[in-house]
Amino acid sequence: QVQLVESGGGLVQAGGSLRLSCAASASIFSFNAMDWYRQAPGKQRELVATFTSGGSTYYADSVKGRFTISRDNAENTVYLQMNSLKPEDTAVYYCHAATFLRDYWGKGTLVTVSS
Repeated sequence: QVQLVESGGGLVQAGGSLRLSCAASASIFSFNAMDWYRQAPGKQRELVATFTSGGSTYYADSVKGRFTISRDNAENTVYLQMNSLKPEDTAVYYCHAATFLRDYWGKGTLVTVSS
């Protein structure tokens, strides 16, 4: 059973930065892609950033230019560097990984951005 464990969330002022980490219990090369999603109170979960197995990245329009997804293959870890944070970035951030057979989710880490 693959496990994804997020860390790095917390409280930060608007304009500040945080780096989220997602440690996988399996090789990240076993996944087609690893992603970060977020869910704000009262809203649907949305895709924030994707790192494909081929090395391509994708970002939601709302975070382009501010967030960067990266990975450490040796540590089986994916990161989300979040800069210039805004109050509207407040959400629980979830790590997600997909294979052809199934999806895996972490339990989430809370990011709160104060104005």
